[in-house]
Amino acid sequence: MTMLALACLAQAALLTVAAWSLPVLARPTLPFGVRVPAARVTDPAITAQRRRYSRAVVTLGVLAALVSAAAVIRGTPGVLTATAVLLGAADIALYATAHRAIHAAKRHGNWYADTRQAITADTTWRTHPVRPPWPLLIPSLALLTGTAAIGLARYGSLPDTLAALRGLGVDVHHRVATTPVTAFAPVLSQTAITILAPLLVAVIVRARPETDAEHPASSARRYRVYVRGIATLLLAGVACANLTLLLLGLQQWDLLTPSPLTTAATWAPMAAVVAAFLIFGVRVGEAGHRLPAQPGESGSGYVQRDDDRYWHLAGTVYINRHDPAILVHQRVGSRWTLNLGNPVAWTVLAVLASLALLQLLGIIDLPSTS
Repeated sequence: MTMLALACLAQAALLTVAAWSLPVLARPTLPFGVRVPAARVTDPAITAQRRRYSRAVVTLGVLAALVSAAAVIRGTPGVLTATAVLLGAADIALYATAHRAIHAAKRHGNWYADTRQAITADTTWRTHPVRPPWPLLIPSLALLTGTAAIGLARYGSLPDTLAALRGLGVDVHHRVATTPVTAFAPVLSQTAITILAPLLVAVIVRARPETDAEHPASSARRYRVYVRGIATLLLAGVACANLTLLLLGLQQWDLLTPSPLTTAATWAPMAAVVAAFLIFGVRVGEAGHRLPAQPGESGSGYVQRDDDRYWHLAGTVYINRHDPAILVHQRVGSRWTLNLGNPVAWTVLAVLASLALLQLLGIIDLPSTS
């Protein structure tokens, strides 16, 4: 019961920290997903929404932790999932409320009046692109090869049933039939990650860079550092994920006994990845905005064009038919999103939806650790 209570408290804490950090790590000119001129980043309307949002998120997190702990003590664990879902929904609602409030203040105050709006393009992005550190894939490939070799050597002597994989753990009380798919699930997951992550990196380094019309040279340099850092973390994260999957495979194949120490070792690589992303986000910031400016660069006299009309759902969905870009940097978090105004984006979504539907119908069986 003690471990379950601690897990519930950790769950509430993680959700709360994630929600609280969104506006803290965001670019100053994009508070809660709203584009504002640099001269308005300290406007009272924005600072008030930041304070109100932070207080509400922390308060809800404390309440969720108390409710979760009470549910464990009273023996009603079914409440835990509902509490987590409600906490996440409430945090999203708070963020959307702050977004609407700042957008209304911007519109009523006509913040872009008397400003010279512009956009900039980094032409060196094509001539001198960011080169990902591909050698970081060597440990991932070595782990994948080693896991596959161990699995092949062990497959012939496996029992009729195997312990089920549950997230980043092994459920010894729930068994599944031994088949090539269940037995090699860790290897299949490693293969998928090792293929998809480099493809994602290749797409990210070719996506349109985020530059600021007010400081074009500095923003272009910062974004290069930012993208290379993201690529490094993603490629290193593949090795960490493959190490976790190797440890899961060893437990499922009865080569490693599940225990608290084993569980901690299994979680450690992914915890290191999360910590690395958090440190990177704090030090570099979204699109590299926390990095120092280029020495000697003065303001251009322009401000970044107000493009709020193309962004929806609090800066998470981008729709612009006149923009040829397929992938653009999202306004919320260090993530990229598809331009839903581009037909190619809908083709990608259709392929993903088809795969999901085929799996639901049982026609194909995609790798899974759940």
